[in-house]
Amino acid sequence: MKLDNLHQPPFNATLMGALRGALDYYGSPFSTPFVYGASGHAFLLNIHPELCPSSPYCWNHAPMFALIGNLGIRINGLGFYHNQSSQQEREVLESRVREYLDNGTPCYLLNMENQLITGYDDTGFLTSQPWSGTDFPQAHLTFGYWEEFGGEVHVTFNALERSMPMDQMESIIASLKYAVNLHRNPAKHTSEPYGVCPNGYANWSRAIRNGQSGGHGGWWNGMVWSECRALAADYFREIAQSLHSVSEANAIADEYSIISQNLMQCADMELDEEVKLSLLEDSAQREEHCIQSIENLIEELA
Repeated sequence: MKLDNLHQPPFNATLMGALRGALDYYGSPFSTPFVYGASGHAFLLNIHPELCPSSPYCWNHAPMFALIGNLGIRINGLGFYHNQSSQQEREVLESRVREYLDNGTPCYLLNMENQLITGYDDTGFLTSQPWSGTDFPQAHLTFGYWEEFGGEVHVTFNALERSMPMDQMESIIASLKYAVNLHRNPAKHTSEPYGVCPNGYANWSRAIRNGQSGGHGGWWNGMVWSECRALAADYFREIAQSLHSVSEANAIADEYSIISQNLMQCADMELDEEVKLSLLEDSAQREEHCIQSIENLIEELA
């Protein structure tokens, strides 16, 4: 069986790709900038001190999942599984996922990437491949053995259940408060040694000084977080008319656009390290200015 019209777009932030696919499947009217912004993902930045490519996946998802609920998608956790998970545990999970799919509810998994589970055949689950022209991540997961994951299994399964969306203005205010919280209480949103937002910028700069900026991790972090800031800019342009200060919202959008361009440059493996450090310092300062402006907007909306 296969869920018709369930597709995952090629976003770098694959959680947002899975969410966008489920929202489209359910016929949601929200734009992609609104999905990134109202979910809070547009404001996230999480960095490992060694610029590990795991950084875009290893953070505290619970507050964001609550914001995603405001968009009309309830994320129902189906469990975390690893190499020591028994065959019986896997079979129980597979039965639950098939039941959700049979009832028309999309599911997704996170192993190396977030992937929608679009259906199943006699041998296993059908999984979305976000990017064309590559075999990664896998397009199939064999029942029982999960051999496509290789020797290292660390996978989470979730169902994407339809729910009632929150009032749009309330959703916007909740996302702005989350953006502020990421910066004012970064330790609550990830675990060591990762760092969120201001701590993330510090980790990123430290990695560059330690000569760890030129590999895959530096490139991937630049690609993911640049995309998020570009969508943060588009989000503020979209919601500007809903806020009391249109000019301030557009100014915030302009700042996030510059940050996005900076981080995209930092993804360049060949870029001089001193240039990267300068770009990150500029981005961190601009983010702080954005957060101060967002705090002002929240006060005006109260």
